[in-house]
Amino acid sequence: GLKQTFGESSGTQNFDSVMKADVIMVIGANPTDGHPVFGSQMKKRLRQGAKLIVVDPREIDLVKTPHVQAQHHLKLRPSTNVALINALAHVVVTENLTDDAFANERCDVASYNKWKAFIADPRHAPEAAESITGVPAAEIRAAARLYASANNGAIYYGLGVTEHSQGSTTVIGIANLAMATGNLGRDGVGVNPLRGQNNVQGSCDMGSFPHEFPGYRHVSDTETHELFTSAWNAKLSLEPGLRIPNMFDSAMDKSFLGLYVEGEDIAQSDPDIQHVHAALRAMECVIVQDLFLNETAKFAHVFLPGASFLEKDGTFTNAERRISPVRKVMRPLAGYQDWEVTQLLSNAMGYPMDYQHPSEIMDEIASLTPTFTGVSYKKIDELGSIQWPCNDEAPEGTPIMHEHEFMRDNGKGLFMLTDYVATHERITQMFPLILTTGRILSQYNVGVQTRRTENVAWHSEDRLEIHPHDAEDRGINNDDWVGIKSRAGETVLRALVSGRVQPGVVYTTFHFPESGANVITTDNSDWATNCPEYKVTAVQVTKVSQPSKWQESYQNFSETQLDLLAQGMSHG
Repeated sequence: GLKQTFGESSGTQNFDSVMKADVIMVIGANPTDGHPVFGSQMKKRLRQGAKLIVVDPREIDLVKTPHVQAQHHLKLRPSTNVALINALAHVVVTENLTDDAFANERCDVASYNKWKAFIADPRHAPEAAESITGVPAAEIRAAARLYASANNGAIYYGLGVTEHSQGSTTVIGIANLAMATGNLGRDGVGVNPLRGQNNVQGSCDMGSFPHEFPGYRHVSDTETHELFTSAWNAKLSLEPGLRIPNMFDSAMDKSFLGLYVEGEDIAQSDPDIQHVHAALRAMECVIVQDLFLNETAKFAHVFLPGASFLEKDGTFTNAERRISPVRKVMRPLAGYQDWEVTQLLSNAMGYPMDYQHPSEIMDEIASLTPTFTGVSYKKIDELGSIQWPCNDEAPEGTPIMHEHEFMRDNGKGLFMLTDYVATHERITQMFPLILTTGRILSQYNVGVQTRRTENVAWHSEDRLEIHPHDAEDRGINNDDWVGIKSRAGETVLRALVSGRVQPGVVYTTFHFPESGANVITTDNSDWATNCPEYKVTAVQVTKVSQPSKWQESYQNFSETQLDLLAQGMSHG
């Protein structure tokens, strides 16, 4: 979404920029739990008087934290983000709250005029959106006026935006809203994704998408293709590769048979886990490289030990595009840094690599990627860190994007139309509730690292939050075991009766593999990115007295596989 509208798929500001925001809109993110360092900085600004709008189906801590309470909590139904963003924009356009001077000077005028006519249609009015989103029209109008009237309005969004079938459309809608109100190109404003894990930004920058080379350049672009073909002395495909869900589907029909998984636990983190496990079993070669024997390692034919950040040299790039150094303080326990393992494997497979130090890899990145032209280990050490783009025009990096022009070829921001399309995942009499998922402060992502620490004292299991009305209808009390069944599967969790969720919505975390949270999530995904729709699963919840069949088979499988892995490692 950001790539199409702004020309670059990254956050527009550095994190310090929030300290100059007058109004902060948080959409589908829970900074105090998922991004606590930035969350604490945001709270500091809110205590200084900045106003807060929270768009979330659930009452996150920011809504009622002492001295930081949100002026507006738009408690929408899961999957209706696009309808809500369109309604906010409708108010901005029809009440003449737009910054026409900014839009006409900095953006594509034809697209702006077309978008204004589209968004002014009464079908996007808050009164029309109320029946879709469940958010009162008056509340939508008040929030839109607050954001549009700010001297500096900043938007921060998270996986509660992108993990939907219309995730990309929502991001486009957010970008439209920021451009229409002139909230780009200076301190205190912007559109900023809060990334799901550390170095997600860096991985994307380096071409981890199957359709792009490093620097977000499409594999079919002739000039880029020739550049990398020459530099790497290899025949490279002009066709995009497979995304992860496509890999699993292709494994089932035996057209995709090998997978190298490094630093990711797809056997726990990906949706419709039973399908994922079947695909992993169907492959002929699964290589896992990680710090721990995670869930995916149970399916591995080869396990390679990974190196922690203390055992390797390199860089991490965070959500503000900041490239920060990582320097080893001890010899890798397994003998090799991660980049050395990759190089050894490449050499063994017949493609020679001869890097002596990761600084040489960074030099290659700089020579091939325009936004990294001026980046080197020497400069990173001198400056401490660098925010790309770093090149002749910005030799010390770029804290704020799009100050004078956007990154698109013509320098103009592009408005795009954002029709709301309901998700395929619908509630029915059989599945009357919507399950959404998220994180908790004391556990990190799928818990591969944090479950091995004393953090389990704060959060020792995934639990299902359910509204008191829904719990009473089902005879469920706090701490009862409940079965959660969807079209994809079923699992069992303990109930947490809570007013933080709205009636008709249930919520859980996904930090513990035995909970089977992703057994019940479906394989629906975003139309543009294939990002799974984790946030919307139709379910039924009932009181039960025993684990699900999946949990019983999981326990048996895990014990058997871990025994086999232990035997294999004991034999070298």
